[in-house]
Amino acid sequence: MESRVGLNLLYAQTVSDIERGWIQVNKEQHRQLKSLQEKVSKKEFIQLAQTLKYYGYLKFEPCITDFPEKGCHVIVSAGNNELNFQVKLPNEQMKEGSFKVTRMRCWRVTSSVRHPLSSNGAGSPNKTEARLELAFEYLMSKDRLQWITISSPQAIMMSICLQSMVDELMVKKSGGTIKKMSRKRQSCLVRRVDSQQAVKSPPLLDSPDSTREPIAKLSSKLSSVSLRGISNSSSTNDMSAEDFHGNYAFEGIGDDDL
Repeated sequence: MESRVGLNLLYAQTVSDIERGWIQVNKEQHRQLKSLQEKVSKKEFIQLAQTLKYYGYLKFEPCITDFPEKGCHVIVSAGNNELNFQVKLPNEQMKEGSFKVTRMRCWRVTSSVRHPLSSNGAGSPNKTEARLELAFEYLMSKDRLQWITISSPQAIMMSICLQSMVDELMVKKSGGTIKKMSRKRQSCLVRRVDSQQAVKSPPLLDSPDSTREPIAKLSSKLSSVSLRGISNSSSTNDMSAEDFHGNYAFEGIGDDDL
């Protein structure tokens, strides 16, 4: 936040997340935030927002999971080294839980493409059904691992978020800093932002709109992303590919954690 450009970007992102409903804000907190915004106290605005629930989380579109029951509707959020589940159970009850990245032994993204059979039994290459799943093996207790599966068109994006959180954990464990890691990634940037360029501030903070769709459609064109091993052959009725990730940040559970 010492950089003017960085501060403006964080400020604009925080305002957007609050207006989307991604960050939970009560009336008093909203009043404080608006007061800081009117004073153009961007750093204090961000510092207050950082104390709020779900700050820095990326929220995905509603999808389906098999935990705690098969076929549950869930909203998944990624942030703070965890995947957060807001699950709607069959009895309409809402439950919330989090899965720490450090207790995920591994995860995989599976893609399957199904060609429905026509009346004569032949595949129809023009009408395909694609399905993406993210599954992770989670350490539920000291001696029990369980696979949890999320069916979502955004499974690849979820996997990328998991990998990013693991990368940051590993950098910190090795004594490095996120700033050093960012410097290494700068060589991959196509464009650079001029350090003297100011980012236009968003308008004053509006109250969260309950009628507004709180879920942003991220990576809506994931169909253009291909996983290794996917065949383009139309003669196969069911094709699948798997992208597997081991987790070097995985930690066991000691007696004190139970």
